[in-house]
Amino acid sequence: MATANKLSVIPCGAMHANLPFLLLKPGVSIKPRSEKDSPIDWVEVPTHCVLVETDEGKLLWDTSCPSDWETRWAPTGLQEFFPYDQVADDEYLDKQLHKMGVGLDEIDYVVLSHLHFDHAGNAQMFKNTNAKMICSDKEKEFALGFEGPFNGAHLKADYEGIDWEIVSGDVELLPGVSMIQTPGHTPGCMSMRVDLPETGTMIFTSDAVYMGESYGPPAAPAAIVNNLEDWFSSVEKLRGIQERTNAQMVFGHDAEQIHQLRKAPEGSYT
Repeated sequence: MATANKLSVIPCGAMHANLPFLLLKPGVSIKPRSEKDSPIDWVEVPTHCVLVETDEGKLLWDTSCPSDWETRWAPTGLQEFFPYDQVADDEYLDKQLHKMGVGLDEIDYVVLSHLHFDHAGNAQMFKNTNAKMICSDKEKEFALGFEGPFNGAHLKADYEGIDWEIVSGDVELLPGVSMIQTPGHTPGCMSMRVDLPETGTMIFTSDAVYMGESYGPPAAPAAIVNNLEDWFSSVEKLRGIQERTNAQMVFGHDAEQIHQLRKAPEGSYT
């Protein structure tokens, strides 16, 4: 079986949000930042990217949030519900890559799990590089198919004008790196499987599964789900792959798990 050579989890700080956006619980209402001190579950929402190195090139998984988030998100109101307010100047993606000694021109593939504002926020950074920009066919169709500048957490300014290449179905993109179609959170949300020689299999769920408490079992959905039936099916699809491969699951926004992972620039997986 082909394997990748090295994997680096790149932490990019955290947003904050009301817990029901991530995990539905009875009797808890969604409120904006102005009411964060009232008795609600206002929680940390970490964001990360992943750099995978293979014999056939370097792949960046997701691009996190932009440094100009307050103004970029202003037309949508998202900045009031998901303020990206726990990030140091050197935690933005470009600064993290610089600390790792990785130039933008060294990245061969940029794969977006989906095109929400906190995953595609820095996609334009790679527009004039040689990187192949990749998302799923269904995600591209939806994200570029609606009228107006935004639809929910899809903000066209993040990804419009980019020459997107698409993948359909589950596919091995590079040695040891496979895309898994896991729709539900968005129409074309993908997860990533990486097989490593020493670590074994790691699965990065992105927002197909927000956090361990979402995964269960039983699986617990969130307020932001495009199709609930697809979401449940995708979670169980991932669970099946995990059971077959004994994979380590890395969830999209788990505030506890992010502190347990080896993180760049100091740590990595091989």
